[in-house]
Amino acid sequence: MSVPVSVEPSPEQPRRRRGLQTLRTQAAAVPRAWLPRAVGYACLLIGLVDIASAVFPKLRHSKMHTFTGQLPGGTTSLAAVGTMMVGLLLVLLAHALRRRKRRAWRAVCVLLPVGAALHIVRWHQVGPAVVSLAVFVVMLVHQREFYAKADPRTRWRALVNLIVMGAVSVLLGLLIVSTRTKYEIGYPALPERLQHVVYGLFGFEGPIRYNNVRMSDLVAYLLGGLGLLTAFTTAYLALRPGKPKPELTPEDEEKVRELLTRHGERDSLGYFALRRDKSVLFSPTGKAAISYRVVSGVMLASGDPVGDVEAWPGAIKVFMAEAREHAWVPAVMGCSEVGGEVWTREADLDALELGDEAIVDTATFSLSGRAMRNVRQMVKRIERNGYSCQVRRVSDLTPEEKHRIADAAARWRGTDTERGFSMALGRFGDPLDDDCVVVTAHKAPEEGESGDDLKAVLHFVPWGPDGISLELMRRDRAADPGLNELLIVAALQAVPAMGVRRVSLNFAMFRSALARGERIGAGPVLRAWRGLLVFLSRWFQIESLYKFNAKFQPEWEPRFLVFPNTRDLPRIGFAAMQAEAFITLGMPRFGRRRQREGLMPTPGARDVTEAA
Repeated sequence: MSVPVSVEPSPEQPRRRRGLQTLRTQAAAVPRAWLPRAVGYACLLIGLVDIASAVFPKLRHSKMHTFTGQLPGGTTSLAAVGTMMVGLLLVLLAHALRRRKRRAWRAVCVLLPVGAALHIVRWHQVGPAVVSLAVFVVMLVHQREFYAKADPRTRWRALVNLIVMGAVSVLLGLLIVSTRTKYEIGYPALPERLQHVVYGLFGFEGPIRYNNVRMSDLVAYLLGGLGLLTAFTTAYLALRPGKPKPELTPEDEEKVRELLTRHGERDSLGYFALRRDKSVLFSPTGKAAISYRVVSGVMLASGDPVGDVEAWPGAIKVFMAEAREHAWVPAVMGCSEVGGEVWTREADLDALELGDEAIVDTATFSLSGRAMRNVRQMVKRIERNGYSCQVRRVSDLTPEEKHRIADAAARWRGTDTERGFSMALGRFGDPLDDDCVVVTAHKAPEEGESGDDLKAVLHFVPWGPDGISLELMRRDRAADPGLNELLIVAALQAVPAMGVRRVSLNFAMFRSALARGERIGAGPVLRAWRGLLVFLSRWFQIESLYKFNAKFQPEWEPRFLVFPNTRDLPRIGFAAMQAEAFITLGMPRFGRRRQREGLMPTPGARDVTEAA
């Protein structure tokens, strides 16, 4: 399938994209994509050599080592400490150099000459100094290769740095102490060595004594330097301004809603661009937009661009320029076949089929027939148990009903973390979302029982003027099995009266592999792939979502993952699982009250917390 796409004219650069044309020109003028990686690995190697030469005494002997003994002890000891600290910082900055980060380039341009000077002063080793200066010259000559801005920041990195650097400092400290046993007085055991290291990191004298004053000072300086570096890097990360939280501003939200009004019927995921924990970029003409979030260095978009397909190339070019400016990995989750073709053509990316979206035509849906027998029997059985459903627009709910539904959905979530990114809105009951459809299941408490009659809820967002897309499905875990089937059937039977003819249900990952793998004649590779997916379904809803959706005889629409290179797939997958909250690196949320606020906006406040 192909779509005619024309490149739109380029008037003045819009807000938030000044200077991107310059960056595009710079990136296009520099063909050496391998150079930042080579420089990064070179700095990593230099850093490891610096650390080893400071930790292991034998590595620093040279022909002129006798002459260094004539220098003051403090000079040579401080030079050893400086070499070790420079090495650690080079190791820490090597990854940022490979990603073209400008701040890392500036820091390394200072560290390399300092490290070379320390090698000459301490050990008169000309070879490592020459290598460091050579890399330094290469970085100066090709400084335009390192143009990327810093990533969004979070103070959680300070805590991670404290834990990781603390562990590394303790291990290096044990190496420092253990490689100087011939200078020790007595035979200290491992607990004493560990105690000596911990004391030394905080600048105190430990229990181990040395028969050489210079060696005692050197060990103390090295341990103190490790502790100082750990404290300095942690304090730097903690005191930096926090990252700007991804936010859909009111102005951007208004523009996106206008685009959805005109072109919202193109993509069932279009309305999810209104998640308020996403940022948005517009094409130069403002006729198309792409919403995204940056997770672990991945610039992650979802669904197709919103707006006129003729303006998609302009929005994609802005998106890719923003990714180059920060050296982020661009990726798109769940785009359609048309969107995948435009992305791969305009951005020179690759595409991989991710799964299928289940879409039901309400005009042809019926419970009659052999294929629907199981669903029909389940629905009748649960109706006999006293359950009933209501299908309404959110605008028809009272404020009390909105809070009641949001509160129940938070209670039924089952985890401390709200999940969702690509197919989740993240709120319920906002006045701007009055066109959403909510389906609720009710069962009156039996005689002698007390409690709420609300037992389950479905929430659909608009998909153009005649469609809706499933956003939320939750139920009371104590309710009878089959309640979700009752809700889906009730929605499919009631929404035609609201002018809805298309209903998008859940997204089934790797649906085609599961379907083909269970057929007669499937090959061993396909069967093995299906077996792996079934095994992973113990933790992720892969097979269960496919089988649940298949009950309603939907049409399957393929969805794709767009990415730059195959080597980026593990990183993109990790970022996607973070965005969907299957992997959480932050501290858990405590307390039910905060969980309930995940779907219902606080009165008078526009922002909402992340939700599934």
